Amino acid sequence: MVIAHRAGTGDFPENTLLAITESLKAGVDGEWLSVQATRDGVPVLYRPTDLSALTDGSGPVSDKTQAELAGLNAGYGFKGPDGSYPYRERPLRIPTLAAALEAVPAGKQIYLDLKQAPAQHVVDAVTRLLDEKKAWDRVKLYSTDAEVTNLLSRVPGAQVAESRDATRQRLAEVALEHTCKNTPPAGSWAGFELKRQMTLQEKFTLGTGEAAVTAQLWTRDSVACFRSRSADTPIVMLGVNTPADLRVATRLGATAVLVDSPRTMLPPHR
Repeated sequence: MVIAHRAGTGDFPENTLLAITESLKAGVDGEWLSVQATRDGVPVLYRPTDLSALTDGSGPVSDKTQAELAGLNAGYGFKGPDGSYPYRERPLRIPTLAAALEAVPAGKQIYLDLKQAPAQHVVDAVTRLLDEKKAWDRVKLYSTDAEVTNLLSRVPGAQVAESRDATRQRLAEVALEHTCKNTPPAGSWAGFELKRQMTLQEKFTLGTGEAAVTAQLWTRDSVACFRSRSADTPIVMLGVNTPADLRVATRLGATAVLVDSPRTMLPPHR
């Protein structure tokens, strides 16, 4: 499955209803959406820690009410191919998660990437909404924050990716130790970049040595390790943005891949 990363961040202002609509028109199988919660506990689609990164506002999402966010332009910082800012005159709003769920048709995958600290605030907000909408079976949940993952894993019915730390550790063990020490917990899934810039650090008595590498940790061996308990364990490969990488991910047996630009990665007839 081809999933629009941040709803297609390479084509339209990320995490907006416009991006969701256009990526669905391009033929994606689902949406990967970044979620934070407002001060009054409304889950909304936004990724960076500060509103100034993408909008004409400033401060963290958690300091604003949903009503205050409604006046900001989510497309303010989006630069078009010609270097212009096309959405400064055509403002886009920061969507609520509720509106995003309504915009994605049944049968399409929805991945929610929770991006906020403190963890309890955003987990509570998302949990309330998914309960209200009876949408637990529609979504898969992810976070780079181990505390968010831990809290979500306690929620009955939540389809949660194992912690990124656990995924990274297992991938490194297969790549460097050539061993599969354990597998993801039953019912969970795993997400990690197909390729990732990393620093390999070696410790000596008198110091350390470092080497910057572009690591491809997903291999046939690592995929086999992750699926050694269950052949159905979902594996999502992030950062798949070239046809060559898409072919690699397909050969490795990825369940889904995240692409930044559905318009360039998917054929028009899809």
